[in-house]
Amino acid sequence: GFFEALSVKTKQLVDGLNGAAQAAGVPLVGDCEGGMFGFFFADALPQNYGAVMATDKERFNRFFHAMLDLGVYFAPALYEAGFVSAAHTQADIAATVAAAAAAFAA
Repeated sequence: GFFEALSVKTKQLVDGLNGAAQAAGVPLVGDCEGGMFGFFFADALPQNYGAVMATDKERFNRFFHAMLDLGVYFAPALYEAGFVSAAHTQADIAATVAAAAAAFAA
């Protein structure tokens, strides 16, 4: 059940990020597989490098730094994957989503 539980946690994070962005009117799309996730400031999930590079890089940079200021550390490049681990708790996921909601609102 380890990988199933990890997948559920990762999906909760991505769904939370997507929901917080949507509530703030911010175009964001995220996806995950297992413990790996990614998100882009775009209306649709990019399917290749060119599409990734066409996403809103400036918004990603602002979000990345806002999250750092709130104590949440994502990968620093818009094309890098993030990872949820067994050490991450439900409280960590909730705190990350709450920080993202605050960053989107700013």
